[in-house]
Amino acid sequence: MSWFRLAVLYVALAFGANTAAADTAALEALREGDMKKLSFHEAPREVSQAEFTDAEGGTHTLADFRGKHVVLNFWATWCAPCRKEMPTLDALEAEFGSEDFQVVIVATGRNSLTGIRKFFDEVGVENLTIYLDPKQQLAREMSVLGLPITMILNPEGQEIARAMGDADWHSDSARAIIGALTAGS
Repeated sequence: MSWFRLAVLYVALAFGANTAAADTAALEALREGDMKKLSFHEAPREVSQAEFTDAEGGTHTLADFRGKHVVLNFWATWCAPCRKEMPTLDALEAEFGSEDFQVVIVATGRNSLTGIRKFFDEVGVENLTIYLDPKQQLAREMSVLGLPITMILNPEGQEIARAMGDADWHSDSARAIIGALTAGS
């Protein structure tokens, strides 16, 4: 995708759409390469309120992230495509992480903290928080049937898009989509 096309679409979204009702057609036009896997829903979908934990044992729900756009990723330490994808999610968080945006990664199933920390060291993750869903309750309620699965949640805490399989979340296309979504924030 040319930089000119990305810039025109980004500016159009920034001036013409609010984050609650972004123009899906314009967002879909930003999808190139791996981002073609990202499907925007016709209407926002409610998400699970199942609890999951952080590395210190604190409990969370997806409601904790309301008020910001969230890229929600389900992954596991044994997942080869997750190993490829995780550094791009880390780079996305490094670039866009703010009060208005966060990448939330949830290790689902059996993933030890030692294994997760080793995985992070091996692939160079520095900006992401460890969240765990050991009994896969959140993953089940979010209809995660394979890994990795990545969703985008709007500031109201609803799922607006989903991608199955690994993707480059720091590509020009992904960054244009996230930039367009967060422009009105």
